[in-house]
Amino acid sequence: MKTIRNSRLSLAVRGALLFALMPAVALAQDDSAEDDVKTLDRIEVTGTRIKTSEAEGLVPVQRITREDIDRTGLTSIADIVQSLTGSGSALNTKFNSSGNFGFPPDGSGVGAGSAQADLRHLGSKRVLVLVDGVRWVNEASASGVGAATDLNTIPLAIVDRIEVLEDGASSLYGSDAIAGVINIITRKNFDGLSINAQVGQYGEGDGTTKSLDLAWGWNTDRANVFLGLSYTDQDVIYSRDRAQSSFPVPGTGVAFGSSGTPTGRFIFVDPNTGEVFDITPNNGASDPTFDPSQTGCTRTDDYHCFGTADRFNFSQYNLLLTPSERMGAFGQVRFNFTDAVSGYAKVLLNRRESTNQAAPEPWFLGPEAGTGNPQADGIFISALNPFNPFGFDLDGRFTTPEADRNLILIGRRPIEGGARVFEQDVDTWYVGAGLEGVIDANRTLYWDVNIAFSENEAEQTNYGSYNIRNMALALGDPAACAAVAGCTPLNIFGGPGTITPAMLAWIQPVVRDRSQNDLALFTANLSGSLFDLPAGSVDFAAGLEHRRLEGWYQPDPLTVAGDYNGVPSLPTSGDYDVSEVFFEVNFPLFENTDIGQKLDFTVAGRYSDYSTGISQFTPKYGLRFQLVEELVLRASYGEGFRAPSIGELFGSASRFDAQLDDPCTTPLLDPSLAGNCAALGVPNNYQQPNPQISVTTGGNDQLDPESSDSFAAGFIWSPSFLEDSEFAERVDFEVTYYRHEIEGAIQAIDAQTQLDLCVQTLSPLYCSGISRASTGGINGFNNRLTNLGTIETDGWDIDLFWVFPVTDIGQFSAAWRNTLVGDYQAVGAAGQVQPQGPGIEVTDSAIPEWTSNFSLSWALAGWNAAWTVRHISELRENCGRAVSFPVCSNPATSTNVLAATTYNDLQLGYRFGNGEGLGLTFGVNNVFDEDPPICLSCSLNGYDASTYDIPGGRFFYVRADITF
Repeated sequence: MKTIRNSRLSLAVRGALLFALMPAVALAQDDSAEDDVKTLDRIEVTGTRIKTSEAEGLVPVQRITREDIDRTGLTSIADIVQSLTGSGSALNTKFNSSGNFGFPPDGSGVGAGSAQADLRHLGSKRVLVLVDGVRWVNEASASGVGAATDLNTIPLAIVDRIEVLEDGASSLYGSDAIAGVINIITRKNFDGLSINAQVGQYGEGDGTTKSLDLAWGWNTDRANVFLGLSYTDQDVIYSRDRAQSSFPVPGTGVAFGSSGTPTGRFIFVDPNTGEVFDITPNNGASDPTFDPSQTGCTRTDDYHCFGTADRFNFSQYNLLLTPSERMGAFGQVRFNFTDAVSGYAKVLLNRRESTNQAAPEPWFLGPEAGTGNPQADGIFISALNPFNPFGFDLDGRFTTPEADRNLILIGRRPIEGGARVFEQDVDTWYVGAGLEGVIDANRTLYWDVNIAFSENEAEQTNYGSYNIRNMALALGDPAACAAVAGCTPLNIFGGPGTITPAMLAWIQPVVRDRSQNDLALFTANLSGSLFDLPAGSVDFAAGLEHRRLEGWYQPDPLTVAGDYNGVPSLPTSGDYDVSEVFFEVNFPLFENTDIGQKLDFTVAGRYSDYSTGISQFTPKYGLRFQLVEELVLRASYGEGFRAPSIGELFGSASRFDAQLDDPCTTPLLDPSLAGNCAALGVPNNYQQPNPQISVTTGGNDQLDPESSDSFAAGFIWSPSFLEDSEFAERVDFEVTYYRHEIEGAIQAIDAQTQLDLCVQTLSPLYCSGISRASTGGINGFNNRLTNLGTIETDGWDIDLFWVFPVTDIGQFSAAWRNTLVGDYQAVGAAGQVQPQGPGIEVTDSAIPEWTSNFSLSWALAGWNAAWTVRHISELRENCGRAVSFPVCSNPATSTNVLAATTYNDLQLGYRFGNGEGLGLTFGVNNVFDEDPPICLSCSLNGYDASTYDIPGGRFFYVRADITF
């Protein structure tokens, strides 16, 4: 696939494609054909634009019906999609993200409280979300400009079914459809009133979830109206309430806790003696743990050497399940103006109120803090400060010659100010309208034109952060502080309880950040039959689309001014528009021959012209071979692309707080690196003071689009000898091989990988942007976006569906879905292999070799029941610094095994009446209370929240629904 800048060639291609559409319409109107019945009930299949039944089965599409949704007991579209076997790691409400992760390189922000979808482990931004075949707006995370869709913006009450295309589809749908497409089909021909209420709770007595859905529809001969209302309220679960999540890394106590503690950690050089101190207060008590072996730690006062036992357990404040309240309203009306023309209008309003929480915000001050904020890293604490116990200035100013700076690092956790609380208010609105119809001019043509406008706006309010400028004034010369109204000298030396309300009033603001994403689009489509070949009709679809995307992120003025002690960021804004034309043609090559019943060849293409100067043409080719009535073979190959998002192009410099393990910390995991560490300026016996290292991220307006190749091949077999037999009513066996290759993937090199390669190779390619203080600690880490390299993955989907005959004891049906990942490799631009692959867990991102879902359903009269088994195969991860703890399962290879995990879900229901009336359902998810395997590399809560149920995850629910 070629990337073309605006040129004569791009104009020529665009003109040629537009010209090619004209004879297609003419042929469709002029050629004779058998009489077709006029109808507005078009056949729509996700994965093709052609409105004919022959398109069915061309590509692998997984359909989740309303019955399937109800069987899960889940109240979120994202949770339902994330449970599919082909899904990868994606954000959900089990991630307590705000304040812990900072800003990822793509400018999208942390997405706090949102829920996304990933297919084939290629990332949420490579999955296109549609509603009724039309693009949905990307999320505004209140901390950036998102490139993925928040599925929590779509109420579950409006969903008729969900169709998941597990194949690349840029030629059909444009940018972002590299990994696949999720098409959410709304309820339309609904007649009557349905009320659905559900309440659920975890076995530990927390995490209560309540939902209420109302659906109402009214149909006449010419019109139908639908209204859906949805309310969901999910309560909090605290990390401290589960043993697995109550410490930073399970089984290691506070060894991986923070050095920002309520008592404070002080590392400095005594300017009078030249001695180096790394001390923490005794809180007035004598120190029984005094360690005379540490140089300079021979104090006999109220301080002792800082040690592992002094570290702070921040997990006690974190959340295991974030509270979320969602309210949505959706309405649509459809009206048939004539037998051949109809129109529709839709409107949606949705609001999410969610909360994240983190431990009290630490103050890391001094040159080795590496926060990226010059006021914090270059702090000056006056000897005249009434609370300074050392009798001399603590000077970390960058204007002071390095030889004269004596402050190295201060870590203080002001628990007096309370936890950091991040509250998100996210509003989404959508308005769409269109006309559609059918033309019967010898051949039936289906047409439609559509417009849509949507917006996702988010505001995040942050309580518990600090104004670093006011802190610096309060720590400096008390005379300067006294000259400013409200300034109160600050005590960071006295331990917990010594920061007074007056001190907090001067330094603790309320911080508000906002962001917004807008989408406006117009589409026009035409589909029908062109002409006949001996094997059948040549069918086509063609159309054009224009859309405009705008996005902005506006942090609090305090943050913009550089006075925010938390994660710094700057405003981002940008926009672009794109015009596209597409075509798709299905050619029947032969029918009813000796070698098979029917062979169809499909070709599709889309030309996209971006205002950013990028033009792209993406083709796709497919074969569908019906060998016999019961066996269909299919294969497809397509090229795809993903244009850089607004955040990726225009994202401003921000900070990401990564959990990184410095290879140069003592003891060295690899002793052979001692010389390299010395060359980097790291002294002997250096100890990494804090596992969280600040990384500077940001967008890149020189990014090229990602390009991809996707291939899928497989078969669908419905054995006739089993159909309507004593063993089965129907059996379908479906096998698909898939392969995706992405070139020029837009991402930053994994920060841990970059740091490891820097130490291993000393190459400027990796070390550029990583700086260290004179004490050895990392105080600068620049990690920007680039077109990184390649991502390749392949695997198999193997699915079996079995409907058993009706018997005296009811009817059973079984569905068994499996995904096996054969290969996954991400390679950087310089050839470095990223630490991901089948069977590997890397920092909240797992790629199981085998995931499997088995469901057995039963129905008899008004009764129904379901048993679902969810299986995740074994994973492996690097133990890192936890290698010396028993929780590392194989210390010899520094490998921890995440054992294979199987969850069982049960549901039982009864409906009074015949299809209508009251229905009652009781269910238990994770019946046997299976805990997730311990994860040592995961960022929070000791498990991978994108792959497993929460610890203590047995969930009971009861649902009542009534239909009139």
